[in-house]
Amino acid sequence: MTLAQIAARLDAYERLIRLDKPIGTLLLLWPTLCAIWIASGGQPPMEIVIIFSMGTLLMRSAGCAINDFADRKFDAHVERTRKRPIVSGEIRPWEAVAVAGALALVAFGFVLFLHPLAIGLSFVALLVAATYPFTKRFFWFPQAYLGIAFGFGIPMAFAAVQGRLPALCWWMLLANIFWALAYDTEYAMVDREDDKRIGIRTAAIALGRFDVIGVMTFYASMLAILVWVGLLARLGAPYYAGLGVAAAMMGYHWFLIRGRSRDGCFRAFMHNNWVGAAIFAGTVLSYPLSGLWERAR
Repeated sequence: MTLAQIAARLDAYERLIRLDKPIGTLLLLWPTLCAIWIASGGQPPMEIVIIFSMGTLLMRSAGCAINDFADRKFDAHVERTRKRPIVSGEIRPWEAVAVAGALALVAFGFVLFLHPLAIGLSFVALLVAATYPFTKRFFWFPQAYLGIAFGFGIPMAFAAVQGRLPALCWWMLLANIFWALAYDTEYAMVDREDDKRIGIRTAAIALGRFDVIGVMTFYASMLAILVWVGLLARLGAPYYAGLGVAAAMMGYHWFLIRGRSRDGCFRAFMHNNWVGAAIFAGTVLSYPLSGLWERAR
């Protein structure tokens, strides 16, 4: 095998696990990091942050490989996915499964350094991540299932830091489900016509002409729950400022998706990275600034 062929193979594997598209990893990482900060009272153990950051990258990559394996017969008929490496023949289906298994195994190696409760939850997380791609065959709102898959780092973070699962972590997971419903419906709006033709079920199709209203309702539900989370966790003003910035961004998303253009909906989806970043920044800043305020009083 020549150097050019090796480079082409590595490029195909990179595209399979989406290392060239980090948005999915970031959408997983922001709520997980928020959970670590809140569970630890603003003093997260650095080893926990590293383990969850690496685990997020590895499991998102594994999930992409399984997703492409599951959707290999559909992707050729969708404009956005027809050049994925399994569809193009650059990678064989069994290779995608092997890559997913290897990445999940490495991720589990990191999990072994966590609290036993977190280790137990990792099996549930793996089951949810592996089964998500198949929900699009029979469930009209697979985005809700995605929210569980993308948010399962939240209860795992609380388990790792506190060794228990308080009500707070479940409220945060519920907020993440609504967030996934919002951003993945925007994503599904890009592929709506292709998905209708091949029989894939998505929230964008289920909501029909109420899709834009649905997205904004999901965002509003997420924000309302996160306000409640802030009250329960006694977070300070920076947290609510972060929510305010996120809300302004969501208003911008309405501007982008109201015409239902492919480009506008995709831009709104991609912009959710900044929504998560704003909420995380508010969460992090809430602790030191709240401490300064208390000392000043």
